[in-house]
Amino acid sequence: MPLINDTAHAFLPYPDAPVPNAPAGPLNGLSFAVKDLFDIAGYPTGGGQPFVLAMSGIKTTTAPTVQKLLDAGARFVGKTVTDELAFSMNGNNAHFGVPINGAAPDRIAGGSSSGSASAVSNNLCDFALGTDTGGSVRAPANHCGLYGIRPTHGRISLAGTLDLAPSYDTCGYFTRDVTIFARVSDVLLGEDSAPLPSKIRLLKPLDIWAMLHADVVAAQSAPLAHVQAVLGSPQNTHIVLDNIDTLFWGFRFIQGREAWQVNGAMIERFCPPLGPGVAERFAWSKTVTDEQHATATAYRERFKKHLADLLGTDGVLVMPTTPDVSPLLGDGGEQLESYRNRSLQMLAISGLSGFPQITLPLGQRNGAPLGLSLLGPAGSDASLIKLAQLIANTP
Repeated sequence: MPLINDTAHAFLPYPDAPVPNAPAGPLNGLSFAVKDLFDIAGYPTGGGQPFVLAMSGIKTTTAPTVQKLLDAGARFVGKTVTDELAFSMNGNNAHFGVPINGAAPDRIAGGSSSGSASAVSNNLCDFALGTDTGGSVRAPANHCGLYGIRPTHGRISLAGTLDLAPSYDTCGYFTRDVTIFARVSDVLLGEDSAPLPSKIRLLKPLDIWAMLHADVVAAQSAPLAHVQAVLGSPQNTHIVLDNIDTLFWGFRFIQGREAWQVNGAMIERFCPPLGPGVAERFAWSKTVTDEQHATATAYRERFKKHLADLLGTDGVLVMPTTPDVSPLLGDGGEQLESYRNRSLQMLAISGLSGFPQITLPLGQRNGAPLGLSLLGPAGSDASLIKLAQLIANTP
């Protein structure tokens, strides 16, 4: 367990416990880390919150998804820092510190899978598990120059994992290169229920691209041109239903209601100290009304059908992962919250629909990584991975 040499502050200082892996398998020779939301026998599950950690006890069973990786021959090296209760995208845990972005040390690693992205980007392991509710794999992958996936909702088991907002929560993962990305995907995803055909329709959502500042559009021009050269020229389209505010609040009201349902009783009973931003989000979540939740739920169903009809069985969106490169470590709370909200307007598309999205580390701006995403129909996850391989392996 790489504690002594963890200069990236990615791992939690838990006492080492043996976690056996199969001596052979498709992931033999690879090491991996696990976000501290997943149960692993011999370890507590703290969720980035000291009261949750205190109540956890040592787990006696391992989450099935982690066990699948061990059975495939991968070697576990440690549990990683998560933003508190997974309800942040800043990568700064008030209790357990700030994991370092290996690709841009002067910028945030992003959350809530901050430690996992940090561990991979700092070469402390070959891949790492995270979770993605509102962007907690895709945003850190963008920030740290990694491949990352938010799979079709429900495709990878989250049994034995702490919840945030169950109807949005997914299990994702990070790698530095596309070959390992594909190897891990083969184990965790299996065969697609709805594979993409050999000839896809690449779609460019103009309303999402219009949200970028001109200098970000310029930085994305070469990555987009490369994707177009490999996959073909995209058709222009629009994907926002009603307007971007309705989409944003549709996502947030459901997330807030579910986050309070999951954590509210613990927060009200123990009044644990919550870090900046997290405290305010939970206070707001408590106020979500039945009417707001019902309206948002109805919107989600309309949006999911709208996007499914647009994509059909062969459509793939090419879109920015986030509105820009990672914020600087010194940015203030208002700047970070503004960036978070702008990011959620993009990241909520996959969350509301439940459709898979992968982010590819193809771009750069101001010396920092900038990701480009592919989003496909439900059940096309493995097909998207193959497209990522094709893009990465084409000069």
